[in-house]
Amino acid sequence: MSVKITTVQKQLPKFSRETTEILPLVETWLANQDQRFQRKILKIFEGAGVDKRFSIMAPEEVFTATSFEDKNNIYIREVKKLGSSVLKKSLEKSGWKADSLDFIITVSCTGIMIPSLDAYLINELNLRQDIVRLPVTEMGCAAGISGIIYAKNFLQANPGKRAAVIAVESPTATFQLDDFSMANMVSAAIFGDGAACVLLSSEENAIGPKIIGEEMYHFYNATQMMGFDLTNNGLKMILDPAVPETISAHFPNIIHPFLEKHNSSIEKVNHLIFHPGGKKIVQTVEELFSDLGKNINDTKEVLRQFGNMSSATVLYVLERFMEKEIKEGEQGILLSFGPGFSAQRILIEW
Repeated sequence: MSVKITTVQKQLPKFSRETTEILPLVETWLANQDQRFQRKILKIFEGAGVDKRFSIMAPEEVFTATSFEDKNNIYIREVKKLGSSVLKKSLEKSGWKADSLDFIITVSCTGIMIPSLDAYLINELNLRQDIVRLPVTEMGCAAGISGIIYAKNFLQANPGKRAAVIAVESPTATFQLDDFSMANMVSAAIFGDGAACVLLSSEENAIGPKIIGEEMYHFYNATQMMGFDLTNNGLKMILDPAVPETISAHFPNIIHPFLEKHNSSIEKVNHLIFHPGGKKIVQTVEELFSDLGKNINDTKEVLRQFGNMSSATVLYVLERFMEKEIKEGEQGILLSFGPGFSAQRILIEW
């Protein structure tokens, strides 16, 4: 018995802007700052590798001063819509009925809502009253893969079952107008909003790539590297500039022992399905694999088209691979990094 990824779908919010259209808003926002600082920030936006991003509110609203409560209420309203839409789309794509789901995992770190999104989806789609639910709220960009790991473990222990992982993120709802730190600037330049859904099955007739192995890797004494501070104005970004070099230093331990454990190697892995954390992280990972003849072009393309949507982003990369004609027996590795600091990995085989 194996667990297979059967369907991956994405859902984008209704608002979008090219980065070139956002620059005038950034200039207005920074009007009272030192001119050298203004030029530096505009260059960060222009060089972030993000051509376009989507958002749950109009860009003009993002740059309007409102309370944490107001922004979070928009988050709650729009997350319900995106989560419902992407789950419906995924069920339709797979030909599954809503009441055939046994396990639902919802993933988000960019707002606060209790009950969590899964409770609303149970009502909206009339899911079963005995469905098992798990909200994952504080794992940041790594949580998309974390959700798949939790779903796989559930399905491995329960043959013949079905699971859904729904990631819905709105980093724009966390944007801090009064924070002129470099962490806030960089995050504003790279982040966008989006939702994705992954359906998995442990049924005998399930189709799709099977999960060969999964594992988490936790960096010691690195809790300060990435996350949010909860302030009176909302969720304030923490982003240490040492993240790329820290990833680089740990990379051999993250990749090689994991693959060896599952009788594989980086030479045997055909497809790299990596979370695009940002331009510098992408460049770091790309350099680590360039000598092996591997590329992360799909990762870069997702960053360019949508920006970093936190936990949902790696699922956008995965969707691109699910739409390709991939030969039986070829392998892919999913990788994402998040607060903790941690790395999450999954090995799949078509």
